[in-house]
Amino acid sequence: MTVDSIKNGVVIDHITAGKGMQIYELLGLGSLDVTVAIMKNVSSTKLGRKDIIKIDGDVEINLDVIGYVDPCATVNIIRNSSLVEKKSIDMPVLLTDVIKCKNPRCITTTEQELPHVFRLADRENHVYRCIYCETKGEAKKG
Repeated sequence: MTVDSIKNGVVIDHITAGKGMQIYELLGLGSLDVTVAIMKNVSSTKLGRKDIIKIDGDVEINLDVIGYVDPCATVNIIRNSSLVEKKSIDMPVLLTDVIKCKNPRCITTTEQELPHVFRLADRENHVYRCIYCETKGEAKKG
């Protein structure tokens, strides 16, 4: 299978196999008016298998989303067909409007204009909690 190189855009690489679609959905890549390629279960000497997302266009990427889903991923910025920047990703300490609080008694349910903010509560187990009610955050299922 051949996927063309991109001239200007973003390559999200080293995504843990199976997590590429979750990143795609949370970043809203389906609504972009640029070419987006998702490769799943690509052979990798480092990971065994990995997912890759290529975005052929100048777009802003929310690195917090990637850090939330897969902090081991990397983001490569491409300009004029050359790699100009490689970003390592980490888990964000605060996650704003990426996931929604599921607690029906949370203030975000009645005060709709409030942002849904989650704080990293347990790095080892990848646990985020709502800053308002301490409910454990979960990504929406696509």
